[in-house]
Amino acid sequence: MEIKDELLDELIKGYQKPEDLIGENGLLKQLTKRLVERALRGELTHHLGYERNEDAAAKGSNRRNGSSRKTLKGDFGDLEISVPRDREGTFEPMMVAKNQTRWTGFDDKILSMYARGMSTREIQGHLQEIYKVEVSPALISQVTEEVMEEVKAWQSRPLDPLYPIVYLDALYVKMRHEGRVENRAVHVAIGVSMEGRKEVLGLWTNANEGAKFWLSVLTELRGRGVKDILIACVDGLKGFPQAIESVFPQAQVQLCIVHLVRASLNYVNWKDRKQAAADLKPIYRAAAAEQARKELDLFVEKWGKKYPAIGRLWNEQWERVIPFFAFTPEIRKVIYTTNAIESLHMSLRKVIKNRGSFPNEDSALKLLYLALRNASAKWQTVQGWREALNQFEILHGDRLRKALATAA
Repeated sequence: MEIKDELLDELIKGYQKPEDLIGENGLLKQLTKRLVERALRGELTHHLGYERNEDAAAKGSNRRNGSSRKTLKGDFGDLEISVPRDREGTFEPMMVAKNQTRWTGFDDKILSMYARGMSTREIQGHLQEIYKVEVSPALISQVTEEVMEEVKAWQSRPLDPLYPIVYLDALYVKMRHEGRVENRAVHVAIGVSMEGRKEVLGLWTNANEGAKFWLSVLTELRGRGVKDILIACVDGLKGFPQAIESVFPQAQVQLCIVHLVRASLNYVNWKDRKQAAADLKPIYRAAAAEQARKELDLFVEKWGKKYPAIGRLWNEQWERVIPFFAFTPEIRKVIYTTNAIESLHMSLRKVIKNRGSFPNEDSALKLLYLALRNASAKWQTVQGWREALNQFEILHGDRLRKALATAA
């Protein structure tokens, strides 16, 4: 719609300062009020089928029946408007729906602040300071509580039949459970789709991280449509690989090298740590598994007497360490670490760090869901994915084609 300059000149006649336009009683607020009220009157005219000054007798029994006052909360602060009514009560306005007390988009502002870790009190103060709107804690809780229906739908949505890569890890969050505050594990699964897009598959809470609970998570993923996983990237949790393979027998479990290195260095005293870390690099940076085996033997030869536990740790996990050597160096760094999920954990921790604890599990899941929704919106296709998919086709072509056929 074109707005003529003559109209604008008339509107801003007498303008002297910004407050005349955008202040609490400025032109924009007054204009919004008038336009909304005019639009509502137009909607009622369309509903009744005759203009205000026409003879209503020939048009039906319904009539105009005055108006009611309504206050809307939004960017202009509190805005009181007049909403027309009809005698039969059948008028359903679209511009401002019945029982609507906030402008469309205002709830999104509340959710955006909540998703960034702001408390109810902070959101209340911010809305008062910026928009001159008084919002009760109950209203904020109501808006955020409505997210739980979205969380439940998201948590139970159908998933793809195959994810070439899935990262599995947990972070700990303080929440009240059965009357006391405790650290509870929030289990997170990130899948990389056939298109190379990362996707959070779900969030699950439990008292702690354990292979038994991960088994229930994996069973749920299968129930939601996941038929196969090519590579599962995990930390060194005992029994984890067996839990994965019991649900997805063909999955290749790849131990996170970063976790393994950290676990190794826990045995090393401070003065030796830098050199030991440097001597571990040739193992996981080797060109092939055979070379990596030789480098591990050299490491054990040098450090085995002083730190025998490191050699035992790598040898026990060796079959879970070497799968990534089947890929080119560019692809290895995508699959030999759970960095993708740890990066998400870092984003989530930034959001929850100002919270002492959550009053319940739903409250924690609600915030974590909103936070990861913000974080995942910035995710891009995994770098080098086209090359990775070609290698997956060579190694697991039959499984890829089976998954595509299932999806079709």
